[in-house]
Amino acid sequence: MSGQQHSAMVFIGGAGNMAGAVIGGMVANGYPADKIIATGRDEQKLKAFCDRTGVHGRTDNLAAVKEADVIVLSVKPQVMQALCETIAPEVSANKPLVITLAAGIPLSAYQRWLGAGVPIVRAMPNTPALVGTGVTGLYAGEGVTDEHKSVATQMAQAVGIAQWVAEESGIDEIIAVSGSGPAYYFQFMESMIDAAEKAGMDRGDAERLTLQTALGAAKLAVAADVDVAQLKRNVMSPNGTTERAIKRFQEGGLPQLVEQAMTDCAARAAEMAQELDK
Repeated sequence: MSGQQHSAMVFIGGAGNMAGAVIGGMVANGYPADKIIATGRDEQKLKAFCDRTGVHGRTDNLAAVKEADVIVLSVKPQVMQALCETIAPEVSANKPLVITLAAGIPLSAYQRWLGAGVPIVRAMPNTPALVGTGVTGLYAGEGVTDEHKSVATQMAQAVGIAQWVAEESGIDEIIAVSGSGPAYYFQFMESMIDAAEKAGMDRGDAERLTLQTALGAAKLAVAADVDVAQLKRNVMSPNGTTERAIKRFQEGGLPQLVEQAMTDCAARAAEMAQELDK
């Protein structure tokens, strides 16, 4: 199996938002739609998705995985065990690559539910994957080959960038930076919009300007050949308006608060893994 040979892929829960975004990105990037099967319980929704993307649809998960070189699990964590136990006979017999998009569930749980020796990759995409600008953290379990990793990387890059981690705990760090990170920026945007409105600006204008400024700053940071600290300094004039605002952030403890929040986020991710592994 290799990415160049276009493995037969089954996305369980494939008509959902995240898996649907991944499938759409893969097809848009040239992956053959006829090599992809999406499963779902809502026949009408599944048919509409398949008509739109050109992929095959199945309502029977067990029948679908019989055709798979790669199985992508995209269901809610609370139903993951039941799903895995349903498909375990086929998976343990054929040992396809399994990629899970579910947050919080450690590899040890999948190994119990699916059987020993199944190659498993944990993938942690974030919500900007829905618009093709995501970050997906990836961790490979035992038995995952370079060819398997190539397939997982190709899948992740269809909706953004891929970042492999050497230890499973690294997924918690990815969650703290990228998985939960969009909400940090949304919080900051919300605070800017509220502040602008309190200062007298129309809320619609405040939102439009705030979002465009955030988009522009991110694009500038990605394109620049200097780090974000230098970009910040480039906007600041001595004793100017930006310098005064940045000093207020620093005096208010913003850098320390961000560090504490990200530490708490990673700690909660580790706690959830332990809870879901019981």
